[in-house]
Amino acid sequence: MANYLIIVESPAKSKTIKKFLGNNYKVVASMGHIRDLPKSQLGVDIENDFEPKYINIRGKAALINELKKEAKAAKKVYLATDPDREGEAISWHLAYLLDIPSKKIQRITFNEITESAVKSAIENPREIDMNLVDAQQARRVLDRIVGYKISPLLWKNVKKGLSAGRVQSVALEMVVKREEEIEKFVPEEYWSIIAKLSDAKSKKTFDAKFYGTLEKKLDITSKAQADKILKDIKDAKYTVTSINPGEKKRNPAPPFITSTLQQEASRKYGFGTSKTMMIAQQLYEGLEVNGHGTIGLITYMRTDSTRIATEAQEEAKKIIVKEYGKDFYPDTPNVYKSKKGSQDAHEAIRPSYISIKPDEIKSSVTPEQYKLYKLIWERFMASQMTPAIYKTMTVDIAANDYLFKATGSQIKFPGFMTLYIESTDDNSTNDKDVLLPELKEKQVLKLDELLPAQHFTEPPARYSEAGLVRALEEKGIGRPSTYAPTISTIIARGYVDREKKILYPTELGTIVSNLLEEHFKDIMDLTFTASMESDLDSVEEGEKRWKSVIREFYSKFAKTLELAEEHIGKVELKYEESNVPCEKCGRMMVIKQGKYGKFLACPGFPECRNAKPIVEETKYLCPVCGGKILIKKSKRGKKYYACENSANCKFMIWEAPTDEKCPKCGTFLCKKGKKLVCANPKCEFEK
Repeated sequence: MANYLIIVESPAKSKTIKKFLGNNYKVVASMGHIRDLPKSQLGVDIENDFEPKYINIRGKAALINELKKEAKAAKKVYLATDPDREGEAISWHLAYLLDIPSKKIQRITFNEITESAVKSAIENPREIDMNLVDAQQARRVLDRIVGYKISPLLWKNVKKGLSAGRVQSVALEMVVKREEEIEKFVPEEYWSIIAKLSDAKSKKTFDAKFYGTLEKKLDITSKAQADKILKDIKDAKYTVTSINPGEKKRNPAPPFITSTLQQEASRKYGFGTSKTMMIAQQLYEGLEVNGHGTIGLITYMRTDSTRIATEAQEEAKKIIVKEYGKDFYPDTPNVYKSKKGSQDAHEAIRPSYISIKPDEIKSSVTPEQYKLYKLIWERFMASQMTPAIYKTMTVDIAANDYLFKATGSQIKFPGFMTLYIESTDDNSTNDKDVLLPELKEKQVLKLDELLPAQHFTEPPARYSEAGLVRALEEKGIGRPSTYAPTISTIIARGYVDREKKILYPTELGTIVSNLLEEHFKDIMDLTFTASMESDLDSVEEGEKRWKSVIREFYSKFAKTLELAEEHIGKVELKYEESNVPCEKCGRMMVIKQGKYGKFLACPGFPECRNAKPIVEETKYLCPVCGGKILIKKSKRGKKYYACENSANCKFMIWEAPTDEKCPKCGTFLCKKGKKLVCANPKCEFEK
């Protein structure tokens, strides 16, 4: 029988840890939380200084009894839950439930699941950190009070099944406010003029952009102004007045933290925040890899620190120098500053075994796990490399009293860009060479063409999931562990729609947000919510007591709640009418939002309960029976394409149809990754 018991949260984690330890150790999983606040009631005794009323989670009685039995038999119990507030709280609840002497219980944590990290943790156990536990309790109790006190007001006055939350309501408000900005936006006209010039010697043509007069920069705000400038320079000589060669460096991006991983996985692969975190969790807890057994592939994925362990930097240095050469490694290791207020308990997200390259795991893992591991590995390695160096050139060109500028750049040394380039929100990387011909001062250039263009200023872009994560982080709203569940919640509640990564507020979301803003200004105030996060950090650092934070919050909240209960009136939801008649009663059906997205419902509810999915027709015909192809959505909201004759024809595909026809059978082709494949199940054509 094993002398020592190690308790982790998940079976995957326990499997990874087992391989490092001998028969003296038994590793078991608690399957996440085992004790929590009850779902059926507030679970916080407001009259008794906000004491939480924890209960054992339903369905876990047998597991708890088994854990108690194992703990009683063991000489020592190591609580090895995740190294954050949530993990510390799970360990605290476990210690309470195990019903064994406290001296038998020890807390261990590791940032990566490797043999050295696990053994080092066992050799250096500690007591449960009550500051971390209290910070988690404070967040849990705060969120429970806000959710369970405000939500019933929404049920009563708007619609049953709605919810409010301390962080989710602020995230919703940001999406709603952005939509209002877009609606109120008034475009402003402006013009650009590009001169297409050529060098007589090289015959090379290049673009020069209108800058202004010879004395100052000038913005062109109307067609009349643009026409006047064009008239003034119609017969002008285009003369090079100055050439400024230079050099610029492009530094690598820091290794990933939670928010930047979510943003980059969204940009590069279209992963939602929850999906990214789910895959990262799998990589952290351990996967079976050919030649290595079950191993944890990355460090802990909930972090806002860019710190890297010295050993990891040394390992990266060896690989970079060997694979790329000494010029690709800096004289001193790159160190990145974490943002103000970040928790430095964990490293940045990096590979646990830096020597395991992405291609080594490709055959052992899913394509999505491979993609995310490759992203993390390449970003980390690139963060340790030298900057890219560009040769730049700026040329000033005079045309009568006006000035044009041409800029060129060329990569002189690729540095980190050999391995990895960070994406931007518009998916550009701005790393292309723009070469100018060899020019000389006072040289006269030939004008090939003048290209005036009218433009209008654009409204602010709607948030993508990645953009909302970045905005929440910048404003200090939430923490690494909260971004993904916050966004998932506002989508699941029907407050926000997601179309091709872009978030739109629904009518319901707008109504709820405006209602909360009117009656719960503090809850919706960004500064207030950010200061609450700081208070929770202060609890973690031992500077504040958790109940004093709750007391301070509740004294004001209770008064606000009382006023809201008096003044919130019934809000009538106006559903968008469709052009589809109800086949049961003849009324025009309306579009409603349900758990799995939008659907058609009869407005005569509850007398008429007819409801059906929204069907969108395409111009494509079924290759099996010739029926129309419809766009449908799965229960999880994923789009697919199916035949309208679903009762008799089972044709369906996940891939989007294109207008290109199959040269073999004439059926439309579908886009599948980087290929086009024939939609006809009997035809195997692809290109």
